[in-house]
Amino acid sequence: MQPIDMKSPEFLAEMEKTEVFVEKVDKQFGFVQNPNEDVNEGVIMGLARNKIIYGKRFCPCFMVIGETKEERKEADNRICPCKPALEKEIPEDGLCHCGIFCTPEYAKEQRAKDETEEVAHQHSKGLSKKQAEALLKQEQLDADELEALLEARELGMISFTLVDVREHMEYQMGHIVGTDILVPTSMFYAKVEDINDKKRHPVIVYCHTGSRSFQVQHAMKSLGFEQISNLQYGIVSYNGATQRG
Repeated sequence: MQPIDMKSPEFLAEMEKTEVFVEKVDKQFGFVQNPNEDVNEGVIMGLARNKIIYGKRFCPCFMVIGETKEERKEADNRICPCKPALEKEIPEDGLCHCGIFCTPEYAKEQRAKDETEEVAHQHSKGLSKKQAEALLKQEQLDADELEALLEARELGMISFTLVDVREHMEYQMGHIVGTDILVPTSMFYAKVEDINDKKRHPVIVYCHTGSRSFQVQHAMKSLGFEQISNLQYGIVSYNGATQRG
């Protein structure tokens, strides 16, 4: 499966259609978009990409299961706006799993929280070699822990491979500084061969919100990778350095 050109007329047109689709969903259900524009842009791009490839706006925060239409229907892949979001996630949490659809109350609270964290946020740097090695063995990492591990790697205390498992266009839009390789979930079994030499070494995977990378984490374990950690809440939770391109 070839990466989609984000500047192509086809993709740009589908992006516009998807933006209209999102606005209609907001109006229909009384939702608002996430205060974090990067979250909205990433989800809209993923929805547009899935629409072009599969003909449906499958949720971009989960792997699309199935090679054929029949297999994808049988797998019950999430189609936006998905039932779990409408029936459980938004009523209970204030936002859908991907984060684009929010209640007005959640969005207001999140804006206030973001403003506070922008001033007060601190992350756990200054790990010792022993602490870094112990942290690297955890299966689920939060954003502060990953940032601390990246600093420890820069200082030569530990070694690991950081893998982005989102799609090419998401990577181009913005990825964590220090990412070593892109292994898109849509091409997982072909691209994971590029890091087969890392099976006995620590690997950390991440995606948009942590769902695809969680699935990839377990798939890699089944392929013989011995030490895989997952950025639990994805790049949307990460406050460290990111870059485009």
